[in-house]
Amino acid sequence: MDALPPSPTVLAPLDWEPARVRAITLDLDDTLWPIWPTIARAEAILHAWLQQHAPATALRLGDARQLRAVRECMVSLRPDLQHDLSALRRESIRLALQESGDDPALAEPAFDLFFAERQRVDLFDDVLEALDALAARYPIVALSNGNADVVRVGLGRYFRHSVSAREFGVPKPDPRIFHAAAAHAGVPSAAVLHVGDDAHLDVQGALQAGMQAAWVNRQGAAWEHAFRAHLEVPDLHALRAAL
Repeated sequence: MDALPPSPTVLAPLDWEPARVRAITLDLDDTLWPIWPTIARAEAILHAWLQQHAPATALRLGDARQLRAVRECMVSLRPDLQHDLSALRRESIRLALQESGDDPALAEPAFDLFFAERQRVDLFDDVLEALDALAARYPIVALSNGNADVVRVGLGRYFRHSVSAREFGVPKPDPRIFHAAAAHAGVPSAAVLHVGDDAHLDVQGALQAGMQAAWVNRQGAAWEHAFRAHLEVPDLHALRAAL
């Protein structure tokens, strides 16, 4: 096995039990790659396309804030879509087209363009090496509220399965989606370590599902919650070292 880099300081409360871990569920956005640069790039490409094919809509959606406002309006109109980010984005584009007097049928190709760019992510530097090592030891299941496709982003070989809020019907932190991911990993929830960057969605959700939880704190943020993760790591190299 390749030598691990020096292990940074990790927060490991007394109940951290690495020997219990038989599978890993893994968040995607902001755990394996930074999401907002990806979204900003995809929205810029979408806006350029709208300028050519739907100029009135492009004029209305002159900046990201206006696009967010349309999205918030769509959430209020279609609360059933709030956990399906793909449908929410597509229907937000359709609403903007309709209200601008452009052809609403353009929502389909516009979303397809956005979605393809959304899958072009820039991985954090530690990700590939860590996934190589972890996937050799554990079944890994992607568990996300977002709409990234691990196959399209080029990481499919590392994952036994992928569970999304859109497909499952409920999002993190609902324990049911964590239990479903454990079932796809083929182990009880108590044998799973869930790894993610969001204290509420990832850590609290995993704890409520009976899993161990690792908080990936890449920004060195202070922990501000009454509950605690079993493990806090600054990156996936430290996660490898802790396991």
